[in-house]
Amino acid sequence: MEELIKAAWADRELLKTRKYEKAVHDVIAALDKGELRVAQPEGRKWKVNEWVKQAILLYFGIQKMQTWDVPPFEFYDKMLLKKNYRDIGVRAVPHAVARYGAYLAPNVVLMPSYVNIGAYVGEGTMVDTWATVGSCAQIGKNVHLSGGVGVGGVLEPLQASPVIIEDGCFLGSRSIVVEGVIVEKEAVLGANVVLTQSTKIIDVSGSIPIEGKGRVPARSVVIPGSYAKKFPAGEYHVNCALIIGKRKASTDLKTSLNDALRDFKISV
Repeated sequence: MEELIKAAWADRELLKTRKYEKAVHDVIAALDKGELRVAQPEGRKWKVNEWVKQAILLYFGIQKMQTWDVPPFEFYDKMLLKKNYRDIGVRAVPHAVARYGAYLAPNVVLMPSYVNIGAYVGEGTMVDTWATVGSCAQIGKNVHLSGGVGVGGVLEPLQASPVIIEDGCFLGSRSIVVEGVIVEKEAVLGANVVLTQSTKIIDVSGSIPIEGKGRVPARSVVIPGSYAKKFPAGEYHVNCALIIGKRKASTDLKTSLNDALRDFKISV
């Protein structure tokens, strides 16, 4: 399939040939079943499969617009939605929406939320009310995306990494993770933490601050913060994220997801 997709990406006229169109549909079907992923772990790094993202973009091009009537609502779009939640072992609460081509593992719970095409959501993960999982985002096992969490999507540029939330993470209410930021295993983000590739992530748990960007270390407990920055018009405070410590190994895993921030007297 990879060779066919790459060829069709280079020459869209090939999509008029059944073989190439079928390859696009086969890739989306494989994504939907979790047989393919937009990104996959290789050791401590993640490999982005650009050709899979190409297939998703080609799928947008060949799908036809259609109307869905769900009285009193009407929808007009070209992308199909996932079905057969009982068969795949997923709990989907009205009005949860997941697009066809997103993988949902068994025991995933979708509260009224949205999961876009190309996303991967691991076993036992909770996608809470009004949380969004963007296109191609990779969410691990036993993750809790709290109410209103925004996990950004990415299709272009093709080489860009998707957002990755590894196993066992807890993202507090209204936190936002975009632009390919990686949140490593069992990290905890407090409410309203915003992480982009340009956001400073400052470890203030030691005697001196340690700055980073684009990656939250495993088991870190993170809260929103700010630092002073000088501009031509004066000095102003700019948002950052503060690592205030690590989750305690002595705490039960499920309990610590909810209690980790409380250990540091921070609200979830």
